[in-house]
Amino acid sequence: MLPFHKHKRSHFREEFKTLNDIFDLTSEQTVWKLIKQGVIEGLEGPLSIGKEANVFLAITKDDERRVVKMYRVTTCDFNKMYAYIAADPRFPSVHKNRRQVVSAWCQREFRNLLKAREAGCRVPTPFAALNNVLVMEFIGDESASQKVHTEAPAHPKTFFDQVVKNMQLLHKAGLVHGDLSQFNILNCDEEPVLIDFSQTTTRENPNFEEYLARDIKNVAAYFVKLGVKTSEERLRKKIMVE
Repeated sequence: MLPFHKHKRSHFREEFKTLNDIFDLTSEQTVWKLIKQGVIEGLEGPLSIGKEANVFLAITKDDERRVVKMYRVTTCDFNKMYAYIAADPRFPSVHKNRRQVVSAWCQREFRNLLKAREAGCRVPTPFAALNNVLVMEFIGDESASQKVHTEAPAHPKTFFDQVVKNMQLLHKAGLVHGDLSQFNILNCDEEPVLIDFSQTTTRENPNFEEYLARDIKNVAAYFVKLGVKTSEERLRKKIMVE
């Protein structure tokens, strides 16, 4: 049984009865290990349930909120994950084994978040990664910050400029997000927080330029819809500024 926080257990008991099929034994055992390590005290409730990953709100012994992201071993897009891992020079010894690949995918996001944070990019702080489970900073106040496709910025140009700054910092650090769009940017009190760094890779990856072009296309298209005067070419030039 998953370790739901004792103060929230009764509130979520019925809800999680319908979700029991999404947790495998490895995920449960991994969460218990993270509790024993003091990373979290327990889970409070779901933030999102998906085909590839389930995201939960968690609590620490100091009553701090954290986010627990569990990659689903059995239903994830294994072939896509392996293709990204195989092209990443940082993971040369990962074999085509489902659990090994999912674990590497989780470690990859942890390392990417650390490097992005060190570069000055606004991303959730990663606290731990074990097997298929990643523990990160909770972004929000009383409730979780929403993605910009749900909660568009009140001042698109100002928000866009901040997104560009984060993209510049990533590029300067030799990273490309690889999946950046309105679905992977949080609106935290009118400031962007970039999330979902599992596809992020380094400049040594042969697909680096392709991923960068895709990020630029997605970001430019979204903010043009919000009335920001930009283009793929103009955005690329801004990102390349060292």
